[in-house]
Amino acid sequence: MSSKKAALFGPYILVWLALLMLTGVTVTVAGMQLGNLSVLTAVFVATIKSTLVLHYFMHLKDESVVFKMMLGLAVFTIAAIMLLTFVDFSFR
Repeated sequence: MSSKKAALFGPYILVWLALLMLTGVTVTVAGMQLGNLSVLTAVFVATIKSTLVLHYFMHLKDESVVFKMMLGLAVFTIAAIMLLTFVDFSFR
């Protein structure tokens, strides 16, 4: 492989390996009996994995600031709805 191709695909291969490693962490933690910590860890790892996919495979790092702000607003809205749902469920 030429050095140009290696430089082009290098970050994608590293991100792919990181995603594989994080998947392994998720599977390992799911097999342990950690209670609520298992769910918290799974959500944290899923957040990291989705950030990697958004930045590298969906090329979000190359988008304009306005687009990133709108995406951040959408993610914040979904997170707020999920948080309110979990809080409502925990007090029933």
